[in-house]
Amino acid sequence: MSQVKHVAIYGKGGIGKSCTASNIAAVCAEKGRRVLMVGCDPKSDSTITLVGKRIPTMMDLIRAGGEIAEEDVVFEGYGGVKCIEVGGPEPGVGCAGRGIIVAIEFLRKVSKVLDEIDLTLYDVPGDIVCGGFSAPIRKGLVTQAYIITSGEYMPIYAANNICRGLKRLNTPLAGVICNSREASGEREIVEKFARELGSEMVAYIPKEPIVQKCERKGISVIEGAPESEIAAIYRKLAEHVMGNSVPRHPTPIDDDRLRELSLI
Repeated sequence: MSQVKHVAIYGKGGIGKSCTASNIAAVCAEKGRRVLMVGCDPKSDSTITLVGKRIPTMMDLIRAGGEIAEEDVVFEGYGGVKCIEVGGPEPGVGCAGRGIIVAIEFLRKVSKVLDEIDLTLYDVPGDIVCGGFSAPIRKGLVTQAYIITSGEYMPIYAANNICRGLKRLNTPLAGVICNSREASGEREIVEKFARELGSEMVAYIPKEPIVQKCERKGISVIEGAPESEIAAIYRKLAEHVMGNSVPRHPTPIDDDRLRELSLI
């Protein structure tokens, strides 16, 4: 068996991490990879378009107590993708990032799924780079990262902040993904931003109504519109994730330069 890849997909909330990650997972499964999708967002919506419904979160089940079996927390989605949702801490208590560690350690006790996969994808919120952000990396659960942004200032600001965290943790960046919001000069802005980080823009995902249509149906674009142009883009991106990319440690840029880039 090839070495397991542990990939985190970071980005500002609402930037399209879950949609992108689930489509990558669907493509990789179609290609014969044994994929585990780990939803780390407290909204617990990362796996909906793979499973077709919202699944119970591990943190909720753990807090509820009682006996928990593998089938209570691991669900099979499109193409055989194994799906779990970590969930979040109780409001005002704890840290979502540290909850990932608790959930994974618990998962090891009730399931062998972590020993039966080739690729683990973590869908991780990145608005706030707190101590919990570092927990999955420090525990060796994540070995490389992709960052999703658009050409707008705040998503790029969040992406740059994530890179500060990755640099401090000595974690390589495999690439920057632009999920378009049709901002002026968007492609050029994100391409320049990625280059100045010492990385590259590995995908430009245009804003297409078919994506929202598939999400409303609870399916991925790969399942719902497999011949579409947008599906082809997700397939190419998945090839990058599965391939022998050369991740590089990012060099975050200062705030003044970041503002200049956004004014293109």
